[in-house]
Amino acid sequence: MTSLPVRTARWSARHAWAAIAGWFAFVILCLGVGITVGTNQATSVDFRVGEAGRAEAMAAEGGLERRPTEQILIRSRDAALPLDTDRAGAAARDLTERMRALPEVDTVAEPVRSRDGTVLMVSVVMHGPELEGRKNVVPLLEQTAAVGAAHPGLIVEETGSPAISKGVNDQRDEDLALSERITLPVTLITLLLVFGSVVMAAVPLLLALSSIAAALGLSMAASHFLPDAGVGTNMILLVGLAVGVDYTLFYLKREREERARARGTLSSEALVELAAATAGRAIVVSGLAVIVSTATLYLATDVIFSSLATGTILVVAVAVVSSLTVLPALLVKIGQRAERRAAHTAERRARRAERRAERRAERRARRGKPARAARRDGGEDRAHGEDRPGRLTGALLKPARTRPALTLCLSVLLLLGLAAPALGLKLVDPGRDTFSRDIPAVQVYDRLNAAFPELSSQHRVTVRATGPDRTADVHRALTDLGRRTQGDPLFAADAEPRILTSADGRISVLEVAVPYTATSEKAGESLTRLRQVHLPAALGRVSGIDSAVSGDVARGRDYVDHENAKLPLVLGFLLLVTFLMTLWAFRSVVIALIGVVLNLLSAGAALGALVVVFQGTWAEGLLGFDSLGAIASRVPLFLFVILFGLSMDYQVFVVSRIKEAMDGGMTARRAVLDGIERSAKVVTSAAIVMVTVFGAFVALHLTEMKQMGFCLALAVLLDAVVVRLMVLPALLLLLGERAWNPLRRSRRRAQGVAPTAAPTAGPDGRAVENVG
Repeated sequence: MTSLPVRTARWSARHAWAAIAGWFAFVILCLGVGITVGTNQATSVDFRVGEAGRAEAMAAEGGLERRPTEQILIRSRDAALPLDTDRAGAAARDLTERMRALPEVDTVAEPVRSRDGTVLMVSVVMHGPELEGRKNVVPLLEQTAAVGAAHPGLIVEETGSPAISKGVNDQRDEDLALSERITLPVTLITLLLVFGSVVMAAVPLLLALSSIAAALGLSMAASHFLPDAGVGTNMILLVGLAVGVDYTLFYLKREREERARARGTLSSEALVELAAATAGRAIVVSGLAVIVSTATLYLATDVIFSSLATGTILVVAVAVVSSLTVLPALLVKIGQRAERRAAHTAERRARRAERRAERRAERRARRGKPARAARRDGGEDRAHGEDRPGRLTGALLKPARTRPALTLCLSVLLLLGLAAPALGLKLVDPGRDTFSRDIPAVQVYDRLNAAFPELSSQHRVTVRATGPDRTADVHRALTDLGRRTQGDPLFAADAEPRILTSADGRISVLEVAVPYTATSEKAGESLTRLRQVHLPAALGRVSGIDSAVSGDVARGRDYVDHENAKLPLVLGFLLLVTFLMTLWAFRSVVIALIGVVLNLLSAGAALGALVVVFQGTWAEGLLGFDSLGAIASRVPLFLFVILFGLSMDYQVFVVSRIKEAMDGGMTARRAVLDGIERSAKVVTSAAIVMVTVFGAFVALHLTEMKQMGFCLALAVLLDAVVVRLMVLPALLLLLGERAWNPLRRSRRRAQGVAPTAAPTAGPDGRAVENVG
């Protein structure tokens, strides 16, 4: 593993301009290919899960699938005045004529007046599948606005799944732009504080942004094999900036350490090879760990998780490649420029010193005194100390160093206490009822539900018969089912159930209205009553049929059940691959077990805090959200997978430092303290970048993104501070040599062999690998 990063760095260092040009050509090629092939968006078929998915597949077989539908509301501009019937009717006729003239529109229903007479509603059914509506809804919104302008005494406004989806996408784009405006300056300031140089601070950002660009192009091409659910881009931006900056940061810091240690005796090419042998290997191991961990999301067999996994894997892989290829080339060019400037500066200083010495000698000669011996400039002999922890880091590390047992117990109890609320976790599938109320179409949706409560949500009972000869029996059974639901207070008594039948008579759909929002408890009870009581009673005597229930409520319920069923499988494989990756990297079963346990602690603590903050209402004003009373169903599984991968970053970099110290002959205790102290500053800097990137998502509107950002930021913070500075050192100090037994045995077998595989300087100033 060491030889690959070293060989790559050596080639890049010796062919710096070719490596730099090749990298940016690769980025442009990826973007070009992606733009050329475009993005293959997921369709309704890709989102089907559970019984609801089976019902939708049967309905689609008969041409009875749900269609994109918009509702246009017409109401008086003065809420205190009743709706003028003549004016509202004229506006409805104008709207109907305009909508029917649009190629995107299939049918326009007759206007319907609300029970209180204050609102007139016109329903418009669009052409195409359900998910295509958001792409084609703009002309409808324009005509709605035109009708409103033509009838100034009325308010004409539009809502529906297409309009809401477009509003959510527009808001998400604005939110992402806001997060970039927050994260980029903070990241740049952090890097400036770390390096003290604009050029060195710009390198991590440049590579991270170029890696994101390349990954975006690759994700477009990958979508033709795994459809994009619309979340892959968000994931690439979220993870790409974090890991791209982190990987570059670790490499840069190691190169600067080697430069300080060499004191000008090694060339820039040799220095990047030395950095590649240590930091390069750690980057490869860390990147592979994130990729393998994220790949477990594919086991969820869900198009959204597959999109998240694909975006993460691509951007991490590209970030690793950039750190191993173009970064060494950039460092060589920057180093050579710095060396030339340093040599030029030293030459000027030497000439000035020589002239000053000559003038002093002349003055002493005129006074008849002998010349003084030239003073040596001790600049070259000045020690170049390596990075050591600051006061805060030293203070946080002191308890583990002085009282490891007590520190371990208190730290673990703290993390377990934070994790405890996760036992009360409740999940909900995000939908229209959970979107930000700042979106105009969502505000109209709320007014629609208030005026027409029977339209709040809908159950669709789909029945497929073996042949058309059963159509009459199915129709009678569905009619009976409709009467049963009308007599149930959980269903809308005023809404007449509607039966649709396919052209061949084999497939029928019964639509039943529910006067509760899809995520409400009453809506869930109505679904349970329908599936377990009314459906068996009405259809149980009809043979040769297949039935299933879908609709707004069933989709959410079945999706959550599907995720809960996949959760043990994904988490089991996640724990296994994390253990195996750590075992492979460090050849120690104890270290591998420690890595798994620590990842569980930090992820569990963050999830528990998420439940406390977002499942209640006390933090709504503080963080600007409306509590769902639950956590978005995709958040826990996604967080565990991503957090395990990102935690491996710190695990690999910190433990690699400890392992290097032990390879150099230190005792286990000294190696633990030395490794953590030497890595503390760079790990803290990397954590600041990640916390900033993830924390910016708390400022977004979408509650699901807020929850993800909050949990990721908190988990990284806990991992960098509590786990890496308290739990890990305390545990390793208590275990001592026992944590490294396989490593120590291999060292005893290798007596007489160089203690590290890192390159050393050859006679020509270049790096030469130790091969034993």
